[in-house]
Amino acid sequence: MRRRQFIGLVGGAAAWPLDVGAQRAARARRVGVLMALSEKDNDSQDILTAFREALETLGWMVGTNLAIDYRSNLVDGERARLAATELLALSPDVVLAISKMALQGLLAITRAVPLVFTFVAEPVAQGLIENVERPGGNLTGFSHVPATTGKKWVDLLREIAPRVTRIGFITNPLAGTLGDLFFETIQRAAAESSVATVLVKIHEPSDVNRALAAFSRDGNSDGGLIVGADDFTLMHRRLIFDLAKRYRLPTAASDRTYVTEGALLSYGINSDEHVKQAATYVDRILRGEKPADLPVKEADEFELVINMKTARALGLTVPPTLKMEADEVID
Repeated sequence: MRRRQFIGLVGGAAAWPLDVGAQRAARARRVGVLMALSEKDNDSQDILTAFREALETLGWMVGTNLAIDYRSNLVDGERARLAATELLALSPDVVLAISKMALQGLLAITRAVPLVFTFVAEPVAQGLIENVERPGGNLTGFSHVPATTGKKWVDLLREIAPRVTRIGFITNPLAGTLGDLFFETIQRAAAESSVATVLVKIHEPSDVNRALAAFSRDGNSDGGLIVGADDFTLMHRRLIFDLAKRYRLPTAASDRTYVTEGALLSYGINSDEHVKQAATYVDRILRGEKPADLPVKEADEFELVINMKTARALGLTVPPTLKMEADEVID
């Protein structure tokens, strides 16, 4: 139902009329949303519905005192800048950037319009903000999983798939320093269990099959995979997990979105709750606060999601204690 409710709201660029009564004299405020995935993607619809509903609880009603404009499907940096330009031309009061690519596209165009980012990991290490307490400039937001989460992915993968003696970390080098930060953590954690690590680099969708075929050693069952938390792997998650299934690679990732596409497990933030938090900052900015004065919130609550169908397909037995620990078990 949430997705059906959302479909009628996306894509519009026109302002809606103000409600009658006390709000008649007020100007409808305008919020922009820029995101890497297509707004038609099922997971995107869930996230955007959660965002809109959170704004409603804070008193912002689409069609009454609020208009929301969307731009999405950022296949590369050039498309991100073009979409950001289109969105900013609509004169939003504040823009929600969902992903690093979206944020960079906006920052290339404006240093004045207030920006709230989400799903951006390690924003200080990536040079996007100076510090979390006072981010400065025109942006603030909510960071994604920290690089230290790499240890948890290794531990969980090994607990469900103890046969794994090699772990590949798949990432796009164009993600910048982010992949290196996560891989360093994964290497240290794997070394504690005498597990080898391999950096699996992909630049284009056509690279994925070649890279996973090489890593899997023609179907050797000792390999496991961890998917980097970058825009490229998110946008091509279906391809990655279809091929991981073909090569029988148990896979850990950062978000439930990956598990619904076939990953064995995810450990990371709850996407809906993450974007609901972002709505509170959008609300505060609409009411007059400056983004530079709002500290960036680092993720501190995480959820474990396990895909039992994938576990069975791989011949793996999930320990009962881990099933009880999981926040969600997909069967």
